[in-house]
Amino acid sequence: MTHIADLRKSYERAELNEDASHADPLKQFEQWLKEAISAEVPEPNAMTLATVASNLRPSTRVVLIKGFDARGIVWYTNYDSRKGLELAGNPFAALQFHWVELERVVRIEGVVEKVSAEESNTYFHSRPLDSRIGAWASPQSQVISGRGVLIANAARYGAQFLLNPPRPPHWGGYRLKPDNWQFWQGRKSRLHDRLQYRLDAASAAGQGWIRERLAP
Repeated sequence: MTHIADLRKSYERAELNEDASHADPLKQFEQWLKEAISAEVPEPNAMTLATVASNLRPSTRVVLIKGFDARGIVWYTNYDSRKGLELAGNPFAALQFHWVELERVVRIEGVVEKVSAEESNTYFHSRPLDSRIGAWASPQSQVISGRGVLIANAARYGAQFLLNPPRPPHWGGYRLKPDNWQFWQGRKSRLHDRLQYRLDAASAAGQGWIRERLAP
């Protein structure tokens, strides 16, 4: 039997250096995301979201990125879920993408806000019908007696809304506005490449980025 402590992998696929990377972290992220999609890695849009509760206990879960631009990274969820309640009390959060096959990690930190109702409505109505009904049927993060509760809720809301369920008031989008990015590329001998981008408060409007290398 192989012991976990003995598992090893040598990372040798690529490199990441200052000269070849983008000065804008959003462009660097867009390039890496496109490469992850092109490489057909499993669920390249999956990201781990970390939040912290009022008792200072952190929690993580996997969500799916649904959009990104200069304003930030967007995903959608139930506002009454554990993550939603934690974000209501502490809007600072972190995201992480791990593209194992490419030996790459992207970490993003910043403050989170809800997207506009118009954005949430537009995305909600683009979803498949069963997903829209599911947003009504699942009291996310709450204790339920069994799967039958979800099935019964889905049937009830399906009969009520038919083909046009409205967006639930407790469901919508969040946007994380980054103030720190880190890009990690696995390298041989554990001498990995790790570039950090942090906001330069002294730049015009505080929107410039300082790019620097961190020890792995």
